Amino acid sequence: MNEVKKSLHKSRDNKMIAGICGGIGEYFNIDPTLIRLGWVLFCAMGGSGIVAYIIAAIIIPEYREY
Repeated sequence: MNEVKKSLHKSRDNKMIAGICGGIGEYFNIDPTLIRLGWVLFCAMGGSGIVAYIIAAIIIPEYREY
């Protein structure tokens, strides 16, 4: 059987800045707008969301078709 391996990656199609929220939304099958709203709230609570976004942009790989 052909199994499709699910992996977290930056979205190529649904991106606003780096594709992080789009990629998380695709991975969890959630609307990326909800992820973005959550991230904005996370940023508003002390600014640690900005640091987390930068780290995620560095760590999460780009989308690649195999």
